[in-house]
Amino acid sequence: MRALLFAAAAAFEIGGCYLAWQALRLGQLWLWAPALILLGLFAWCLALTGTDSAGRIFAVYGGIYIAASVLFMVAVERVRPDMWDIAGVLICLLGAAVIYFGPRSV
Repeated sequence: MRALLFAAAAAFEIGGCYLAWQALRLGQLWLWAPALILLGLFAWCLALTGTDSAGRIFAVYGGIYIAASVLFMVAVERVRPDMWDIAGVLICLLGAAVIYFGPRSV
């Protein structure tokens, strides 16, 4: 369930940020409404992950967001990632996994 929430959060955040970027870039103010709705859904999904630490869940989500952003780059922008993009994603996902799966002393 958490994996789906993280995936949905990433999709909503990337979609919302992309629409806001397009609104500014193209001067189309009407794009702000759907952008804000998507960003609200992003926050809602992340809040539903249910954890004892918002900071920890934000850190884990950061790795997922980076991976999703590179997928967006490939799927929507049609930009092929280079070895540094891939290496960066793997490093971030490894860091997120350490934070998520690491044993807790408290």
